[in-house]
Amino acid sequence: MSRNQPPNLAKGFLQWFCKRSLFESIAGDLDEEYHINAQKRGSLLAGWSYYWNVIRFFRPGIIRNFSETQKLSHMDTLRNNLKIAWRSLMKQKVYTVIKIGGFSIGIAACLLISLYIQDELSYDDFYQHQSQLYRVIGIDEYNGKEVRAVWFPAPFAKSIQEDFPEIEEAGRFNSSELFGAGSREVRRADQRRNYHENRIVYFDQNLLNILQPTFIAGDPRTALDEPNTIVITKSRADKYFPNENALGKSLVLDDRQENSLEITGVIEDFPKNSHLDFQFFITMTGREFWQGEQSYWRAQNYITYVKLQPGTDPMDLAKKMKSVVEKYIVPAMIAEGAADVESAIENSAFYLQPIKDIHLKSADIYDIQPRGDIKYIWLFGAIAVVILVIASINFVNLATAKSANRAKEVGLRKTMGSSRPQLVLQFLTESNVYALISFIVGTMLAWSVLSLFNELANKTIDFPWNQWEIYPLLVVSSLIIGSLSGIYPAFYLSAFEPSKTLKGNLSRGNRSARMRSILVITQFAASIILMICTVVIYQQMNFVLKKDLGFNKDQVLILKGTSTLGNQVLPLKSELLKLADVSDVAIGDYLPVSDTKRDGNSFFVAGRSRMDPPTYGQMWTVDDDFINTMGMRLVSGRSLDFELASDSNSIVINEEMAKRLSLEKPLASRIENYERPWKIVGVLQNFHYESMKGKIEPLAMKLGYSSTMVSVKTQSNNLPGTLDQIESVWKEFAPNQPIRYDFLDDRFALMYKDLKQVGRLFNTFAVLAILVACLGLFALSAYMVEQRTKELSIRKALGASLVSLFQLLTKDYLKLVIIAFAVATPFAWYFMEDWLTGYEYRTHLHWSIFLSAGLLSSFIAIVTISFESIKAGFINPAEGLRSE
Repeated sequence: MSRNQPPNLAKGFLQWFCKRSLFESIAGDLDEEYHINAQKRGSLLAGWSYYWNVIRFFRPGIIRNFSETQKLSHMDTLRNNLKIAWRSLMKQKVYTVIKIGGFSIGIAACLLISLYIQDELSYDDFYQHQSQLYRVIGIDEYNGKEVRAVWFPAPFAKSIQEDFPEIEEAGRFNSSELFGAGSREVRRADQRRNYHENRIVYFDQNLLNILQPTFIAGDPRTALDEPNTIVITKSRADKYFPNENALGKSLVLDDRQENSLEITGVIEDFPKNSHLDFQFFITMTGREFWQGEQSYWRAQNYITYVKLQPGTDPMDLAKKMKSVVEKYIVPAMIAEGAADVESAIENSAFYLQPIKDIHLKSADIYDIQPRGDIKYIWLFGAIAVVILVIASINFVNLATAKSANRAKEVGLRKTMGSSRPQLVLQFLTESNVYALISFIVGTMLAWSVLSLFNELANKTIDFPWNQWEIYPLLVVSSLIIGSLSGIYPAFYLSAFEPSKTLKGNLSRGNRSARMRSILVITQFAASIILMICTVVIYQQMNFVLKKDLGFNKDQVLILKGTSTLGNQVLPLKSELLKLADVSDVAIGDYLPVSDTKRDGNSFFVAGRSRMDPPTYGQMWTVDDDFINTMGMRLVSGRSLDFELASDSNSIVINEEMAKRLSLEKPLASRIENYERPWKIVGVLQNFHYESMKGKIEPLAMKLGYSSTMVSVKTQSNNLPGTLDQIESVWKEFAPNQPIRYDFLDDRFALMYKDLKQVGRLFNTFAVLAILVACLGLFALSAYMVEQRTKELSIRKALGASLVSLFQLLTKDYLKLVIIAFAVATPFAWYFMEDWLTGYEYRTHLHWSIFLSAGLLSSFIAIVTISFESIKAGFINPAEGLRSE
């Protein structure tokens, strides 16, 4: 309560309920009475008397009609606010373009990232009874570390369905026998032309029952009950049997009549957001991949899914499933004389993974299928927020920077009777108008670059124009962001005091400048973090692509689909070796890149299989030219040789195998695998055959042929001519099958496509963040130059040079960028150090990375503000002072 004027609360209450026609006269009388009472009785009693008089006027005849006047007032106010907002927007076109441009870029980036995240989160959300579907994960300890894997023995699914009533049904599939992502050559039984397909899988009927795909033809309950049957998707049926009924017809795999399969079902293609993207489902009924395989508990080749009874607790069931180890696996281990029985009981466990989690939450699970990563969802979500915050900061900065231009407007409006809430509403209306226009422009921008974004992210996302909920969501988001962005400028501007603003005195300038400095630091700190992250990701990508791998991936051609040649594959190799530009040829499906055949085994020092725990590693079947073709290096001993009869029992191991088995003199040692002894004739230098996220594991090679692929080492600078010669040879052996080939270095690069995608996306969004920040900095520097025109003119008239004026205008901003760099560096280091821990073989965070980012950000900031600064240096002092 002031000593000089009536209580504001009481007067505000009177203004709220009193008719407008009566308010002025009543308020005048009450004010006059208040001043008289204050002189006679003091301000305290005068105030209480004022309150009492206001309450006395709260009666019919004086109270206004709220229903009509308030409606009219609100509509008039809204219309007036929109009109003022539009005038303000059109009056300052440069700043309007920068505000809307920055906002639009931020919104477009957020929309694209949101579509990416929504697509990732939508995986596997279409199954019936989704909440009851789980994938079984096995947890065990291998070579001293915990490993989570998806493979189980052949009888596992049937056994758990019988033993646990909580499981309504258990099903399985096997893709390990279809290496190379289920790669096979397929043709119609009545035609000769083969087509390559790479989404083939062995399925059982139970798994069809669990997943319940939509059947177009065939009986979903019995489609895979009979041997030598297959279910295919509609797209494959249309490809092989256009305008025909595919049901009852046959397909042949690898051009071998014994692989003829009758089509017993046609289903709708699995949606693109399914982790199961197979197109050919071969029955496992009556099939054994080797004798006794379907009842053997020591080989793990099957991925198992379960459908639980409603109300089942998956965690409790997973604990109960440990009895499977003791009931089935341990007896099999004892029968084979395994020494690690106690370890198997102690370290084995199970986990039931919800089917909805498979795509994004399988980073720590050993699985052959490519998956997403929930970490990237959080990462890109954070980037979206950062870019939007940077864009919003531009709005706040420019609004507060131009406060002097709005100060007199605020003073006049307050003098004319506008209250602070009315002014706040006006400024919030302006910010929401900016936000709405920005959302419209940003949405159209996101839509126009969506195809480019899809290419960067390896996606096929469509803009959801046909989803009605997108429109209210965009409007609500516009209102929220517009209000949040405008709330500080609104309260800041509406707080100016009329008596000071009309005299040209702004006491709040220092606080405004401090706030703008903090916001600029925030912008550039976020941009520098993204910049550093981008550099580190690219360094890691270059590290893994250029690291010494232990083999030579260059100029190695991989011929695919050679399994159709049968016994003609050896003559093909002989003819290829006759070509002048071909130095080596190897027949084999085991290659030092992912998505090729693998064969996990357990190894022991000969004679110790019943005493020592196993050493787990790979057993590859290779021919005698494989090591030379791949450019691998022998540390000791020799390579394998078909011409030596003794080499049928010989083996070559890598250094890691020798280390894990503690073989001090490997060439004088023997090892055994499934009780078969092997003589070591050579030791290979360790080479990377999987992603560098993991360590190099033990590996052994034995002689043999696996003939789906043939590797050809070329030594010519005329690669197109060499390819023509190889194709000519191919046509002689497979006239009905087009040649297909990859290069080994390209296959190696594909192992890191997720790293490349993250790098490209980071680079794109870092550029956008810097662009938006620079837009704001440019506008801010332009306005600061405008405000300091008189000062600059005086300095110029007194002899200041262009260099000194440039330094004067840029040094403050450069300080802010340096502070931003100091703030950003520890955050960037922490984020990237944590990210790099996911790679066993990694680059290091060198100080030069951070220094380069700091110098680059400083350079960008100087370039951004230099245009206006140099322009100010050429100002004519006479014109500058005259304009003042």
